Order: sequence, then C-alpha cells, then structure tokens
Amino acid sequence: MKRNRYGVWSGGPDPLAPPYDVRGAVDDVGAEVLEGGSLRDALRNLLRRGPGDRGGLDDLQARARRMRRDAMRRGQLDGAVTRAQQLLDQALAAEREALAAQDDDTARFNEAVLDNLPRSTARAVEELSDYEWASEEGRQRYQEILDGLRREVVEQRFRGMRESLQDPAAQQAVAEMMRDLNALLASHARGEDTTDQFAEFMRRHGEYFPEQPSTVDELVDALARRAAAGERLMRSLSPQQRDELASLMQQALGNGDLAREMGALNDNLRALRPDLAWDRRERMRGEEPLGYGEATGALEEIGELDDLIDQLGQEHPGATLDDVDVEAVARALGRSAADDVRRLQELEREMRRQGWVTRTAEGLTLSPKALRRLGGTALRRVFADLTAGRRGQHDLRDAGAAGEVTGASRAWEYGDEQPLDVVRTLTRAVARGGAGVPVKLEVEDFEVVETERRASAAVALCVDLSFSMVSEGRWGPMKQTALALSHLVATRFPQDALQIIGFGRSAASLSQAELAAIEPDYEQGTNLHDALRKAGRHLRKHPGAEPVVLVVTDGEPTAHVDEDGYPVFMWPPTRETITATVQEVDRLTRYGATLNLFMLGEDAGLRRFVDAVARRSGGRVFTPSSGDLGAYVVSDYIRARRGRRGSRAA
Repeated sequence: MKRNRYGVWSGGPDPLAPPYDVRGAVDDVGAEVLEGGSLRDALRNLLRRGPGDRGGLDDLQARARRMRRDAMRRGQLDGAVTRAQQLLDQALAAEREALAAQDDDTARFNEAVLDNLPRSTARAVEELSDYEWASEEGRQRYQEILDGLRREVVEQRFRGMRESLQDPAAQQAVAEMMRDLNALLASHARGEDTTDQFAEFMRRHGEYFPEQPSTVDELVDALARRAAAGERLMRSLSPQQRDELASLMQQALGNGDLAREMGALNDNLRALRPDLAWDRRERMRGEEPLGYGEATGALEEIGELDDLIDQLGQEHPGATLDDVDVEAVARALGRSAADDVRRLQELEREMRRQGWVTRTAEGLTLSPKALRRLGGTALRRVFADLTAGRRGQHDLRDAGAAGEVTGASRAWEYGDEQPLDVVRTLTRAVARGGAGVPVKLEVEDFEVVETERRASAAVALCVDLSFSMVSEGRWGPMKQTALALSHLVATRFPQDALQIIGFGRSAASLSQAELAAIEPDYEQGTNLHDALRKAGRHLRKHPGAEPVVLVVTDGEPTAHVDEDGYPVFMWPPTRETITATVQEVDRLTRYGATLNLFMLGEDAGLRRFVDAVARRSGGRVFTPSSGDLGAYVVSDYIRARRGRRGSRAA
C-alpha cells in the first residue's frame, strides 16, 4: 500500500496560491483615477498596497523598517575597544597579583612599568608588546586582545576562516589567498574576461567562501558589503574610539603580508562598489557592548535593510519591481516575503503581457486597451446616474444609402441607392414564379436593405483644469465625465469628431491617455479664451458636422492669449480678458455652434459671466452638482447633436 508524507512546502512560491485577478487590478487603478487620483500614483499604489487582500510593497517596507529599528537597538558599537580594555584590566590584575608574591627588584620594576602605562588601551597594548609576563593568566589575557581582534576582523571579511588563523603558517595561507583575490579583482576592474581566473581561484580557495559565489560579481558584492560595514563601524565611533580601534587592528594584523593584502582588498572593493554607504555613520543604541564581528554584522544587516527599503520604495526614476533583490528579501524578511515580491513581479509582467500596461521612461502607464476599459467604466457610471427613459434620441432613421444596416428591408423604389437584399429579392422571385432555374426577376421582386443614417457632430469638450477644480473636489468628476464622453463617441458614435480641451492658464488638446494621466497644474489662471479658440479650430476642420461646444468650469475667465501668443493672467479679471473671451463666443455663435456651459459652484462672477454668454450665444447654462456632472454632459451631448445644421453665417 502506497504511503504519502506531507510537510510544509519549501520549493518556492506556493503552487496552490490563487493567481492575481489582472482585470480586477486594472479596475482598481481605474477606480482611483476616476476619483481624481493621479494615474501614475494609482499604478504605483496598486503595487504598494497589493491587489485585493494581499500585501504589497508597503507591508514589506514596513517590516524592513521594523527590523532596522530592532538592529539599531542591538547594542553599543564600541564593544571591541571595551572588550580590549576589559581583557587588559584582567591581564594587569593577574600580573599585579603574581608580582606581589615576588620579593625582588625585577618585580618592583615591573610594577612600576604597569603603574606608568598610558591610559589609552591601544598604546598600553603596544608598550606591553615586549613585556616579560610573570603571570601565565595575564599573558594569555593580553594575547587574547590581539589574537581575538585579528580573528574577528578576518572572519568578518571571510566567513570560512574561523579556524584558519591559529598559527603563522595559516596566516600566510590567508595572505596568499588575499593576494590571489586582489589579482582577480584587479583583472575584473580592468574589464578583462575573468571566467577561467575565477574558476581557478574558487578551486584553490573555495573553502574560505561557504556561500559559494558563482560569479565574480557575486563575490565582489558579498565582500564589499562586509568591507563597507567595517568602514561604517569606524565612522560611527567617536574620534578617540576610532583611533583606539584602528591602532589595535594595526597591531593585530601586524606589518606583514596579511595587513598589506587586507588594505589592498579594501581599496579594490571600494573602487568596484562605490555605491555602497562606505562613509555613513550610524547611531546604534542598546545595553550590551558588541564585539567587532557583532558590530559589523549588525551594520551589514542595517546596510542590506537600507538597500531593501530603497528598492521597495520604488522612488527613483525608472524604478521597476525587477530592481528588488528577491534573494536579499528572503535573507532579511523570510521566504514568504520573497514570495510576495515574486507574485507582485508576476502581476506586473502579466499586466504587460496581456496588454493592460506599458512601461515608459517615466514608469508604468495604462495601455490603449486599459484606457478603453477605463472609459467604459466611466460611461457605465454616468449611465447609472441617468434617469430611466430616453434622454433624447441620438439616431436619425432614414432610407439613405450610407449608414448602418438595421436588419430590415423594403421594396425597391425609383431613386433608391441602398444595397440590394439579394436573399429576399430571390425569395420573392421564387415565390412568384416557382422553383427552378434560371430564376426570372421582375421589378417588383427587388428589395433593398434598410439602413440607418446617423447625423455626425464635431464636439469640443472644454474642461477647466485650474487648481480650484482640485481644491473643491471636482477633479475626479471632471475626469470621469471627459473619459465617459470620449468612450461614448469612440464606441457608439464613431462618425463624430470629439476633441477634449483642457484649460488652465493656457489650453491644450488632450488625448484619452493624456486625460487619464493628467495631474493638476498649480499655476493660477482660467483661460477660457484659449480653449474656445482651439474649439473653433476643431469645428472648422469638420465643416459638414453638427458643431457642439461644451464647457465645464468653476470660475470666471482670468486669463487670455495676447497678440504675441502668450497667456496673460490677472485677478480680478480685466476688461481685456472678458472682451477676448466674448469675441471667441461670438465667432462660435456665427459659425452656428451650440454652446452650452456647465457651471460648478456658486461663484457670483462666474454666474454673471455664463448667463451673459448664454444670452449672447443662444446656449444654455447648467448648474449640476459634481456628482451629476457626467449625466448632464453626456445627456446634453446626445440632445445637442440630434439637430441638423441650418444655414449659418460665414
């Protein structure tokens, strides 16, 4: 009988985890945009919060910050100096006890030597380098000061050397390894192919590197991070502590090959990885003094967490999820955190693969496919606000030759230009003359396809992009309205020509993608004059279409374009601004355009202005709430384009 054993999955991301709902993620982005949020921020927030109920980059970054705070409380960085001082005190106490038991001049002289030692631990250790110890315990404690520090320094750089520095021969072997390592790094820095040299190095010295790097870059990365942690430790000590530790390390390493190769290694690593925080200082807190290895280990961990926090922040230009070091996440935060990063990376890749987003130099942006979905969502929201019943007929049904097929047919009449309905024509002929070939056709047998002729319109939607639209909570409804109308025209009335014109201090035409991504311009000015100029140009490009101009604004005009083409802003509005704007209204009116204004807010100056414009142009003024704006604009667009243009003045 076959028996199965079950345990915790440890082979990578959970294979039973449900996949991300990519469409749902796109809809989450769209919902934020339609509420007035920035497209860039919405895409960024999708990855920061994580889709659905799963964690995102913010959760991971918060965990990394907590771990960094814990590491900063691990202890005092001056533990190496403190430990050396403690060992020296123990050695001197044992020596004084041994000397007190001796009754000779040598013992008294040695006591005088001990009494006159410098207060500096490093200098005291240096002066005792040739001292003849009377106490074996004292000698051992003194020797442990330098041997222990030498061991910690080398072990901190090379994790596989715990037992490699017990005798001079072992130290020489380590120096030889570092000489080969420096030669390898120098070749790598010159851009040479070091594949074979690296393989030979690992064959000879691989036991010193238990992490088993597979490339020179991996080796450099590991060693450079440890070396940078050692440099940060020195920078983080007080000047006196730094001098003490530097002197002790110099004595521990000596003046031979080991010290020279260690110094050369530091220089090579710093040149290869200048991006690391070699000179940064840290202010760690805690009760326990940390030895050299513990202190540099804590600083290395803090440095890696700092890198992760930066990678997870995605703040630098062009940042992508591929910048996140998943292996570093696993080391610092655990496998589940690494799985979360992999899933977010897969979500971004899947969104790109399915064509929902594209990556530009500025970061992710919605694709045309996603913008169509966003426009559809906006339009559904608008239609949900419309009252039941038809708010104005859009289509004109006629028996014209051009248009969309309705599915119906009728008997042909003289002058018809519609296409023949071949099936029904032959059916009538067979019904009249009976089965058999050839089928004889008579005039009364012919039927034509009935089509639906649609009236086309040239529509200019002018939307206010001034800061007041943001501060008063009208940015989202404005953006939703414009996207809804754009989608309606593209899908229901493709024969219409819609131009969205945004205006602040100046005006500019906006594509659907630009509209979705546009962010508030905090420069003051409401240049309706420039917007109406551009609207007129758009209408004149489509002379056979019904001209419709819709204006959404919450403030009276405060800017116009001067004779040199530069925008001029002035508050309160000047006569020149009002005159220039009214002149554009008159030009549109003479052209026969329907000009309707949607006034948001209760600004008295705006009320006087729009009422005067409506009387002058024969247009209408609407005062919807922000929530009803979309329903008003879409309904008015459908109503305004129903009519056929009559005669109009030039």
